[in-house]
Amino acid sequence: MTNSKKRTWFIAFVVSLGGFLFGFDAGIISGVMSYVGPEFNLTDGQTGWVVSSPSFAAMLAMLVSGRLSDIIGRKKILIVVAFLYALSALLSAYASSYEMLYMARMLGGVAFGAALILAPTYIAEISTAENRGKLVSMQQLNIVFGFFAAFLSNYFFNGANGTEGTSLTDETVWRWMLGVELIPALLYFVFMFFVPRSPRWLYMQGMTTEAKKVLTQLHSPHFANQEITTIEENLQTKRNTREVKIAELFGPALRFIVFIGLIVGILQQATGINAIYFYATSIFKQTGIGTDAAFSSGILLSVTSVVFTIVSMFLIDRLGRRPLLLFGIAGITISMLLCGYGFNNATYRLTTTDIAQLENIDPTKLAPIADVIYDNDVDFKNAMKSSLGNQVYAKNDGAILEAATTMNGTLILIGILGFVACFAFSLGPVMWVLLSELYPTKYRGLAIGFIAFVNSFTSWVVQQVFPWELSNLGNATSFFIFGIIALIGFIAMLKILPETKGKSLEEIEAEYVN
Repeated sequence: MTNSKKRTWFIAFVVSLGGFLFGFDAGIISGVMSYVGPEFNLTDGQTGWVVSSPSFAAMLAMLVSGRLSDIIGRKKILIVVAFLYALSALLSAYASSYEMLYMARMLGGVAFGAALILAPTYIAEISTAENRGKLVSMQQLNIVFGFFAAFLSNYFFNGANGTEGTSLTDETVWRWMLGVELIPALLYFVFMFFVPRSPRWLYMQGMTTEAKKVLTQLHSPHFANQEITTIEENLQTKRNTREVKIAELFGPALRFIVFIGLIVGILQQATGINAIYFYATSIFKQTGIGTDAAFSSGILLSVTSVVFTIVSMFLIDRLGRRPLLLFGIAGITISMLLCGYGFNNATYRLTTTDIAQLENIDPTKLAPIADVIYDNDVDFKNAMKSSLGNQVYAKNDGAILEAATTMNGTLILIGILGFVACFAFSLGPVMWVLLSELYPTKYRGLAIGFIAFVNSFTSWVVQQVFPWELSNLGNATSFFIFGIIALIGFIAMLKILPETKGKSLEEIEAEYVN
């Protein structure tokens, strides 16, 4: 590999660290909520807002970050993004109230909302046609590595909690979980100063001398000259092209492909991926495997995600977009229905012996419900909360569910890992590739931005509603809902999803835009 190629790969890696921090933040909160919920005695709505507030802020950031970066530059915005990540981690770790915690997390949401839009944009602007796909996909790979690092970090912090020789307690361990994000955020901030400004942005600002210098550093002199010619021709075309309006996306020519994009964008989040990631520890505790095992299962979940994301990078140009999406959505349907079935067959019962062995709980409060068999988790949890109070139950739910639950936990684990695997090689990475190919050049940015906004809104709704679903509808119904949504999506995709593999952008436009 030449020095210029190494430099390009290094720059792409640095810029895509924003994806790592997004994945880290998303993964870390699943373990944090096991402690924060009882600490601040949060309601279901408050729990949902602490988890989902960054996604809400990200929606707003996505609307303005692209246009703002056109004005002041990709690099400057990404440096601000890194700073906001670091500030969010610091303030979250020192949060003294529910309000301070969610506001600190919203700062992080602004950061990852901007990063998810700008990092792929910047990487595409420094890449060549031959390596653009791999370099842009580094963002998705960094996201799943972020999840893995977060679940691993949570596992070690949870294991050290209360251990002799450490100062970690239930009241402090979650602060360390959140605060450790400061380390990669500061590294991201420092490394961004070694990244050049985007050559294409420099050209748009009329800074041609610096733009040519950057291109020469990134590519061979011959290829740099080719890129310069291409950029100049593209800019001349843009000057002669009128500005497009969002209403045009719903005109007869684009209606079909925009409809496809919206279905895929909504389906990616409505099938529950962020419910699984953001509430992984809580979900695993519902199976009765205990708090420690719930944290370790999160590591297995994130490893699965990393492995199958890498698999998708090898298969997407071999098998095509349509087979991967259809096979993945079918697997998601089966996995979610399998989880629903497993939870539906669970029973809950605390014997007198079980109650006596529970630590930090007054056994007399549970004596009236000793040996009572509950056939659903909603009734059992309501009985626990009524007897113990919300805060005491929330602090001890892992131990209580471990003692009381009778279910096939392996079946649930298979279902969740199957879901994550299928998502990682289909809806996760393939959606963004498909969106980048379906739309004509002059509409591409507007269409992808609009669908990304709808995608983020769907993600926020799922995260916000999921705690309420678990408390009021129960585990089984919640997973059945995800499975039914996936089934409807599979039927729709089977009928209308096109294949774009092996076709030029011009061929796709001629075939689907009319």
